[in-house]
Amino acid sequence: MATITKRKWTTGKGESREAWVLAYTDKKGNRHKEQFAKKRDADAKRVTVEGQIGKGTFRAEAASKTVKDAIDAYIKHLEKRHGKGEQVTTMYLRNTSGQLRTHVEPEIGATKLSDLTTRDIEELVDKLKDAEIGIPTIRRVVGALARTLRHAHDWVATNAAQGVRVTAKRGQGSEKVVPPSKAVLTAILKAAKDYIPEPPRGYGPEADAKFKKMRADSDLPLRIKFAAATGLRASEQWALRWRHIADGKVTVETRVDAFGEFDTTKSDAGVRTVPISKALAEDLSARRKASKHSGDEDFVFPDAFGGFTRHTNFTKRQWKPILEKAEVKDFGWHALRHFAVSTWIEAGLQPKTIQTLAGHATFAITMNRYGHMFPSDDHAEAMDKIAATLYAN
Repeated sequence: MATITKRKWTTGKGESREAWVLAYTDKKGNRHKEQFAKKRDADAKRVTVEGQIGKGTFRAEAASKTVKDAIDAYIKHLEKRHGKGEQVTTMYLRNTSGQLRTHVEPEIGATKLSDLTTRDIEELVDKLKDAEIGIPTIRRVVGALARTLRHAHDWVATNAAQGVRVTAKRGQGSEKVVPPSKAVLTAILKAAKDYIPEPPRGYGPEADAKFKKMRADSDLPLRIKFAAATGLRASEQWALRWRHIADGKVTVETRVDAFGEFDTTKSDAGVRTVPISKALAEDLSARRKASKHSGDEDFVFPDAFGGFTRHTNFTKRQWKPILEKAEVKDFGWHALRHFAVSTWIEAGLQPKTIQTLAGHATFAITMNRYGHMFPSDDHAEAMDKIAATLYAN
């Protein structure tokens, strides 16, 4: 049972002071005391504490630990897992740390875990919206905070971020995607085939000619075709080795991030086999025969020195110039994955098959992003068929 008593004392300067002391015992028999300037604040905390103790959700540490303490502990936990290679990549660690340090800590980092409410997090969401942070980013921030509080379960029993919805205007922040058109892809492929960038200055005609020949032999058109046909993520495509391609199929099992760290695919569902056309298989076979890097363990799409392709450099030095040359709207390499999925849908593949080929962790992801592309039933035609039966006599 919790009790509230009034405490009076005199300071060293002879000044009179008074406060209200809340005292209570948790289910483990530990005694706790908290001091408040106003009786109504002590009463409010008493109601909260008695409810938590009764439900078994009371955590003594919540009164002293802050949101920042929870963030520090969670990031330290991720750093340890990263060091041990336990499914925490450098990219994930940096992104999560950045989301928490940049967007959460400055706003509610000083808040005691015992005082943190769902309303606090909803207000944080509103502030981020006012700062014109994108809806997808805000959702990632809330997700990172929810994981942080879940990790701090010894300090706080109730996860205030769990279930917080980041709403948006109709269409804003939607996961639905719009792939590039076939006409746009044709223009890009033509530009990639014809594209020869300017050689470095100051090396003379001989070096210029060598540079142009090297770029003329580029595998850029094949990279684009491959991405647009298989739907592999960039991290999966750049990690692909020749041993992964056989019998008209591509086996996806690894990925590489921007920091050169190789890991398993994004999720268990990411490990998959994707069939490819005879034409693409022939192009890949011809490329392997012509490549200096054709061993089973060599990369299918290496950099100039046979190492893995660094996506940021590739995008800046090859992909962006190609888009400019093709005179099409700028879009990311990932849009080629969307193009691949759109062709699978057009070909009549079932949604569950598409989930498997795309390597989506859940069926919901597939439908949230691509459900609008599937042909809808012709309800009028269905009604006419029913009517034909009803009015047959």
